[in-house]
Amino acid sequence: MGRTTTVTLPPLQRRMAALGENLHLARLRRRLTAAQVAERAGISRPTLTSIERGDPGVSFGAYANVLFCLGLDKDLDAIARDDDLGRKLQDAALVVRRRTRHSTKPQHQNIDSASSFEEKS
Repeated sequence: MGRTTTVTLPPLQRRMAALGENLHLARLRRRLTAAQVAERAGISRPTLTSIERGDPGVSFGAYANVLFCLGLDKDLDAIARDDDLGRKLQDAALVVRRRTRHSTKPQHQNIDSASSFEEKS
């Protein structure tokens, strides 16, 4: 059975390429070789090259391992943190339920007990 490929939209391709470039520059700033980062991340050297090119076919876990090796794993916390659109959609879908009023008088009164009360008074 062959691998299925997902078509990545052009704006996402540009963002993935920018992410790969940022990871490449971060590696160079730390004076780490590609072999060192690949070994520490538990991936092959060609996979690291694919990551640094922004290949969307590489698993998210591999990207996360490279971020960790470069000390940038805290950046993962920022992903999808502020979901303004999702919160607006959630608020719009909220149903406002009205509470029913509870009467202080009993709903059903036994006629026999009411008439016996009047006779005793």
